[in-house]
Amino acid sequence: MTARDPQRELLPIASGRDTARLLVRRFRRRPAVAALAITAFLLTGAAGIVAPGGRGAIVDRVQAGGDSGDLTVPVLAIVVAAAVGAVAAAAAVAALAQATIPVLAELREDVLDRSLHLDSGQLEKAGTGDVMARVGDDVRTVTDSLDEAVPLLLTSLTAIVFTAGGLFALDWRLGLAGALAVPGYVTALRWYLPRSGPVYRAERVAQGERAEALMSTLEHAPTIRAFAREAPALGEIDRTSVNARELALRTFWVLMRYGARMNRAEAIGVVIVLTAGYVLVREDVVTVGAATAAALYFHRLFNPIGGVLFVFDDVQSAGASLTRLAGVALLPEHDDRVEALGAPARLELRGVGHEWEPGTPVLHGVDLVVEPGERVAVVGASGAGKSTVAAIAAGLASPTSGRTFLSGRAVAELGSATVRRHVAVVSQEVHVFTGSLRENLSLADPQADDEALLAALEVVGARRWVTSLPEGLDTRVGSFGHALTSAQAQQLALARVVLLDPPYVVLDEATAEAGSSGARDLEVAASQIVRGRTALVVAHRLTQAQSADRVVVMDHGRIVEQGTHDELVATGGRYATLWHAWSGT
Repeated sequence: MTARDPQRELLPIASGRDTARLLVRRFRRRPAVAALAITAFLLTGAAGIVAPGGRGAIVDRVQAGGDSGDLTVPVLAIVVAAAVGAVAAAAAVAALAQATIPVLAELREDVLDRSLHLDSGQLEKAGTGDVMARVGDDVRTVTDSLDEAVPLLLTSLTAIVFTAGGLFALDWRLGLAGALAVPGYVTALRWYLPRSGPVYRAERVAQGERAEALMSTLEHAPTIRAFAREAPALGEIDRTSVNARELALRTFWVLMRYGARMNRAEAIGVVIVLTAGYVLVREDVVTVGAATAAALYFHRLFNPIGGVLFVFDDVQSAGASLTRLAGVALLPEHDDRVEALGAPARLELRGVGHEWEPGTPVLHGVDLVVEPGERVAVVGASGAGKSTVAAIAAGLASPTSGRTFLSGRAVAELGSATVRRHVAVVSQEVHVFTGSLRENLSLADPQADDEALLAALEVVGARRWVTSLPEGLDTRVGSFGHALTSAQAQQLALARVVLLDPPYVVLDEATAEAGSSGARDLEVAASQIVRGRTALVVAHRLTQAQSADRVVVMDHGRIVEQGTHDELVATGGRYATLWHAWSGT
């Protein structure tokens, strides 16, 4: 098995005990349906033991020279039991579905909810493939198990219990003979479980890595082609696919070895039961019918025991998937409460340091205050730490050292919903969601009517092109919809800020992707949305710094200069060098 990327930190995996507790809590919400399913499975098991016992009675009555009338009762019992068993089995499966499908749906919703509210840094370290494998492959594995493995497991267990009881009811020595086969099954199971569990867990992880490689390559296909990196990208897909395939073959090999051990236990068991029956009949301890029924009872155990043991294949796989789903579902629940900050919108960073990777600091003791209504532009060379400052100021990342304050309150003590409501972030990487323009805009304010949406578009200079579309706000965008330019996508993101109306705005090179044709319009739009708000702007173009109230210059994770544009140009320092290079003066 190929080792996974050591820099990746997969999302948590729950223990078996925690997963069981989570499922029990969910099933307790549906006690009636769960009770019906259990009762129906028990009735199915009880009905199943009638036929072997009835056949044994028929043998004894035939041997005793009885007539056809003596066979009426056992034959009717067999027929009625078969009908009752069929109805009970159907009811059991239907009730089980009513109990389990909603539980799985809720579990999947919880996983998606927790994933959407994860810290962006944690999500990036885990990789989108890990999340997609959990809500995709893992859910599908559990669903398949609920459709087939779980009903088979419960049916088999009830059949084993009732059949074993019937075997002992015939004669305790016949029951003991059947029990002598148990060590063979236990040995097979003890060989299988410690080998299969780790393999199935590794297979789930390998599937996530394969999904990550595929999604990453498809998402960045244009960049990969531009730099002629197709071969390494395809090589990574091939490596992860081979790893997943090898683990799948390994699980199949383990399963086949497991099956061979089961068949051996069955052969030993049937020989023991037949031998015991022969001896007891010869000693006139039991009748031929009882010995026949015992053999039929033990033979009837083949499928249930085989079902239970072979279903461990699906149970192990589903169990591994359940622990991965529960690991995310058991993460702390997102707090949707939004607190009012009350005090003026003052942003403060005190002694902030940060390391994206341990031992590699990108910020060193940054102290920065943005007064209420002030617009501060952050400039510097690539790698200076500008985007990291923006992420920490916006609450998207927690500083390794130091603290961040909004209106005098520590960001670490505020709920994420409160931070998201009071701080709007627009970066150069905006996303256009599949749906209508109206749906894309109303994410910021679901209660906004068309007049409010159009007013927000007017602020950012997008109303004209939106209303010129044949369907206006109803125009479908995103995948397979109307294609938006980079500038138009940024305008939608800026319009959402207008609708949200937050006291704080963080713009992280929000006009960088527009290109020269849309840059000026976006700069005007950006200036409009930060007006009257406390704003931190990572400036891609120095014209944004020129119009800011204050400019902060960063270099190697430290603030090296700050002041107004005119003051810094007059000083002749690092900012003046950047400005002269930018303006050509």
